[in-house]
Amino acid sequence: MNSIPKTHTAAPAAASSHPHSHGLSTGLIGLLATGAGLAVASLYYSQPMLGVLADDIGASERAVGMVPMSTQLGYALGILLLAPLGDRYDRRRIILIKAAILTVALLLAGAASGVATLLAASLAIGLTATMAQDIIPAAATLAPEQHRGRIVGTVMTGLLLGILLSRVVSGFVAEHFGWRAMFVGASASIALIGVAAWRGLPRFHPTSHLSYGALLGSLGSLIKKHGALRRAALAQGLLSVGFSAFWSTLAIMLHGAPFHLGSAAAGAFGLAGAAGALAAPLAGRISDKKGPELVTRLGISLAALSFAALALSPWFSTQGQLVLLALAAIGFDLGVQATLVSHQTIVYGIEPGARSRLNAVLFVGVFVGMASGAALGSLALAQWGWIGVVALAVVAAVLALVVRMWPGAAKAR
Repeated sequence: MNSIPKTHTAAPAAASSHPHSHGLSTGLIGLLATGAGLAVASLYYSQPMLGVLADDIGASERAVGMVPMSTQLGYALGILLLAPLGDRYDRRRIILIKAAILTVALLLAGAASGVATLLAASLAIGLTATMAQDIIPAAATLAPEQHRGRIVGTVMTGLLLGILLSRVVSGFVAEHFGWRAMFVGASASIALIGVAAWRGLPRFHPTSHLSYGALLGSLGSLIKKHGALRRAALAQGLLSVGFSAFWSTLAIMLHGAPFHLGSAAAGAFGLAGAAGALAAPLAGRISDKKGPELVTRLGISLAALSFAALALSPWFSTQGQLVLLALAAIGFDLGVQATLVSHQTIVYGIEPGARSRLNAVLFVGVFVGMASGAALGSLALAQWGWIGVVALAVVAAVLALVVRMWPGAAKAR
């Protein structure tokens, strides 16, 4: 194994040399969880501010609507093209470089005077927000095997809370202090995480010496080689279809009869998903004790039942339908996140030297499912109404369960 460059001598070497012989401190787990949450939150800050932002820089609704698309495109490209580098280089160095570039990109977005600059900054934000996908494999590498599920679950809680709370925070800050203040504040938060990571993160020895081209090419080999990886990516991708279909159409559905509610109400339903995020460490603990296969099946079943419960809406009063929506959101979010944590536990145990690439494959599956769910959900809503969205989500969840129940699934852990 090659020696680590001397520029990292400030970081403790022992933890990286023998990552499984030491437990992670509470402070380090907190740093990883906070870093993952703030990084991924950068993807979503712009969404509630688009209306105010468009007026301020004189952009059309169509042009400014490309901002979140650019951010998501950057994130997808980052997962595919940059996340695998964690196996080839010291993850600590990658996290620090991405944190520095993300800090600058957020400042650039806050200083943008036109939509072209904002789109370029948004693409850079998406690319470098993938530091969250470097932090998760770092946590899995540092965690003792017997506690990996719990620790990955805790870090995932930070990431999921970042997603859930980012829109609430940015809406509040933009309303009271302006949209530029939100980007500046976000930049400062990433800068602080970068400093904390520089001081607190251990070094990580590379686990591969493949060239960049060979590293990307090995993604296909890993997919072909490991049935457990294919099963995890496919099942989580299918579950993401229903998850995305619900959230991408909820605001439109609530805007119409009989609810006539605004976007703030749809955002409030997102807070119900915090229950799922907070339950991620519990799913990890159960995975550690009972095995992740059981948790994937239970999680998918809970999601499918929660989606199916939404079909009962016509038999409830308007108020009752809102309560049902909130309860279903809690249920399926818990199921989806529990399944994701368990799939990560399965995937990270396949080939320790390829964790960054394995994580990239898993999250490409998630991203494809999310994008497909948003497109199919909009189509279903337009063609068949809310019941069409519900049917899509149920079918996708049932198919995910079939993938996990397929003969040989338990062997492919």
